[in-house]
Amino acid sequence: MKKLFRLTVLSVCTILALNSCGDDKKEAEHNHEEITYEGDNAEPQIGETVATEAAVDNKLAIDCTDQMQFTKNELKATPGTVTLTLNHIGKMEKSVMGHNLVILKTGTDIGKFSLQAADAKANEFIPESEKGNVIAHTKLLGGGESDTIEFTIEKGTYDYICSFPGHSSIMKGKLIVE
Repeated sequence: MKKLFRLTVLSVCTILALNSCGDDKKEAEHNHEEITYEGDNAEPQIGETVATEAAVDNKLAIDCTDQMQFTKNELKATPGTVTLTLNHIGKMEKSVMGHNLVILKTGTDIGKFSLQAADAKANEFIPESEKGNVIAHTKLLGGGESDTIEFTIEKGTYDYICSFPGHSSIMKGKLIVE
């Protein structure tokens, strides 16, 4: 069953990658160029704006897309309580293109965490064996869904990833708390 699930995820990722060939916008997104917005509810656009958000009253928001991207690769906050909202602005179901945001403790091996996460479908890809390395995480979202979490954090730099199988190599960033 696990091999079938991994093969299905690999197949979906391969199909998505092949479908994006020849489309300049998707190709640029695949090459990790920054995504910015123009106007309310606009689709992500390729641009030169630095994808960083500083917290206002320690409230952060970040979007994720059907192109397997977070719209920001850096978030900034101050020590204390942080409220973070993840919005899946795509249309795909979570079984195909599910996303979450997992903030990891400093020093966590992302590769090891991701391998364990691939086998944790029942826990929305948050592995029980790695829970000690998780500061906070959103629920797994499908297109059009959002989740808001609140957590306390100390000064430091923390990795955040999407733990859906195969996503963490692309969907990652830094939370800088200063």
